[in-house]
Amino acid sequence: MNEQLADDARGLMILRTAKPMRTAPPADFLLRALLLVALLALSIVGAHNFSVDRPGFDILWFADGILMAVLLLAPRWRWPGYLLAGFAGMLLGSALIHESLSRNLFFNALNLLEVWLPVLLLRPRSAVLPDFARPRYVARFLFLVCFPGQLLSALLNGAHNVYFHEQPFWPSVGQWFFSGCLGIFCVTPAMVAILSTRPSRNRDMGWRWSLLALSVLTTVGIFAGTHLPLLFLTFPILTVITLELGLGWASACVLFSAAVGGWFTIHGSGPIAMDELHGIYRRAIFFQLYLASQLFVIHALSVVLDKLRQSRHELASVQMMHSLLTDTSRDVIILADLRGRRRWVSSSVIAMTGWQPDELLDHTFHDVVHPDDVAIVEATLKRLTAGADGCTCEYRVRKRNGDYLWAEASVRVYRDPRTQKPLGILNLVRDIHDRKLAEEQLQAAYRTMEGLVTVDALTGVSNRRRFDEVLANEWRRNLRDATPLSILFLDVDRFKLYNDTMGHLRGDSCLRQVAESALDIVQRPADLVARYGGEEFAVILPGTPAAGAMDIAEDICEAVRNRRLPHPASEFGFVTVSIGCATMVPRPGAGPLELTARADQALYEAKSSGRNQVCRFNGPYLPSVQPMEARLPQGSSSANAENGMLTGD
Repeated sequence: MNEQLADDARGLMILRTAKPMRTAPPADFLLRALLLVALLALSIVGAHNFSVDRPGFDILWFADGILMAVLLLAPRWRWPGYLLAGFAGMLLGSALIHESLSRNLFFNALNLLEVWLPVLLLRPRSAVLPDFARPRYVARFLFLVCFPGQLLSALLNGAHNVYFHEQPFWPSVGQWFFSGCLGIFCVTPAMVAILSTRPSRNRDMGWRWSLLALSVLTTVGIFAGTHLPLLFLTFPILTVITLELGLGWASACVLFSAAVGGWFTIHGSGPIAMDELHGIYRRAIFFQLYLASQLFVIHALSVVLDKLRQSRHELASVQMMHSLLTDTSRDVIILADLRGRRRWVSSSVIAMTGWQPDELLDHTFHDVVHPDDVAIVEATLKRLTAGADGCTCEYRVRKRNGDYLWAEASVRVYRDPRTQKPLGILNLVRDIHDRKLAEEQLQAAYRTMEGLVTVDALTGVSNRRRFDEVLANEWRRNLRDATPLSILFLDVDRFKLYNDTMGHLRGDSCLRQVAESALDIVQRPADLVARYGGEEFAVILPGTPAAGAMDIAEDICEAVRNRRLPHPASEFGFVTVSIGCATMVPRPGAGPLELTARADQALYEAKSSGRNQVCRFNGPYLPSVQPMEARLPQGSSSANAENGMLTGD
C-alpha cells in the first residue's frame, strides 16, 4: 500500500487502489505463517474460556474471523500456504483444549469451509481488496458469509449432531449459523482494520494512549460487577477514538470490549447478565449483538470520515490545480458580478499592471480603463446582460505607475449549473501591448510603402499613378459641384540634347529643379504636382478657371527661367519649359481623358510655336490628336517613363 495514502486514510481499511505484495521473501512469509498458527491457537484457547457449557456453541469465535481477514488481505497465490497454516493453528488450539481428534478434524474442516467459500467469492482476483467503508461491499460481505459459507457448514454440523449425538437438527443448525455469523461479523472487519493500519510515528502519543486507557477503564467499569445498563457509555468513546485515531484503533477497542465483556458476561457479571430470566445462550446472543452494534457504529462513522477525507483530498487537488493555473498563467483571471465589480483577481495581475489583487477588488472597470475606451467595455457588458454568452474586446488599462497598456479581454458569463441563472462574469485579460505596437509599426510601414508607391523617387513629387487617382477623384468632385477643373502639362525643352551634352547626372538634377520650381508656385493643399513621364510633368488645379491656370503656368515658366540652368544645345542658352493648359467644367458623358487630351494638344501647340511659352487650349477638341503617352518612343513603357528613362525632344 502506498505509504502516503495510508497515512492520509489513517487506517480506514485497505484502499481500493492498493495492490497486494507478490514479492514477499520466503522467510518473511514463513514468519507470518507461524504467527498465524500461534494467533489462531491462542484465539481457540481463549474462546474456550468463553464457551457455554454445551458442545458446539461459543459466545465468541475469533479463529474464523482472523483467518478470513488474513486471506482477504493476502494475494491469492499465498492462500494455500495461509490455509494450511490456519488449519494447523486450529488443530493446535483444539488439541490444547483437549478436544478429541475426530471432533478436532471435523469442526476445523467446517471452519475452513465457512472461511474459504466467502473469501473465494469476495476476492475473484488479487487486485480486489476489502473495503468495509463501502456499504455495497459490506452488504455483499454479510450475504456471502451467511450464504453459502455459514449455512453449508451449519447444515453439516446439524447432520453430524443428529447422527452422532442424537441432538435436534434445526437448533444445532441455528446455534452454529448465528454464532458463526456474528463471530465473523465482529472479528473480520476489526482484524482487517487492525492489520491494515500503520502504527503511528510518535504523533500525539499522549492523547492517543489516554483515549485508549479511557476506553479500557470504561469497558472494565461497565462489566465488572455493575448491573446498571451503562452499555451506551462505550459508544461516545468509540466515536472519539474513530475520529482521532482511526478505524484500526477503534476496532482494537471493540475486540478488547469483546474479551472483557464476554468474560464477565459468562461469569454472571455486567449489564447483560441482569437478564436472569433467560438462559446463558440468550445472553450470549445479546452480547454478540452488542458487539455487532459497536462495529456498525464505528464502521458507519468511518464511511462518513472516508467520504469527508476524500472530499478534502479532491478539494485540495482542485485548489492545487487552481493555484498552479492562476499562478503560472500570464493572463489575468477576474471574477466579477454582472455590474463589472470585481470579486476575485488572480496574482498574475501584479506582473501585468503592478496592481495588487486586493487593490482592484470592489472597484469597477471605470477606475483602470482608459476614459476613451470606457464606452467599449460598457457596450461589452450590455451585450452580456442582453443574453450573449461571451465576447471579446480590446481596451487600454492603466498600470499602477500611470502608464497605459493595451489589453484584450475574453469575457464570458458563468451560470448556476442547475438553474442556468447568470451569476457573474469570468474575464480573461491578456496583455497585447506588444502586439498593438507591432500593428502600429506595420501600419506606419504600410503608409510609408504607400507613400513610396505614389511618390516619384527622383523628383519627390507624385508619380503617374497618384496623378491618375487624384484626377479621377477631382473630376467626380467638380462634376458634383459644377466647378472648373484645370490641368497643366509641362515639358522640358530639348531635354534629350541636354542629357547628351551635360550628362545624365546633370539631367537628373535638372528634372529635380524643374519639379522644385513647380512646387514653389503650386501652394494650395488640393493642388497636385506630378511627374507624368520622362521629362514631362503635370499639375492638377481643382476649382481653378482658365485664367487662373494660365497665371500659374506663366509663373512656373518664369520660375524655371530664373534658375538659369545652362543648356548649350538650347536656342535660349538655358533650360526652359513649354506648358499646355486646359480647363473644363466636368459634365456627364465626358471624362478625365478628354481633359488630358486637351492639355496635350495645348502642349503640342506650345512646342510647335517655338517653346519656352504657355499655350491654352482654345478648341475645337480634336480626338484624332494622340495623347502625350502615345507619342512616346516606340518600345517605351509608362513605368520607364516614370523612372526617367524616356527622353524627348
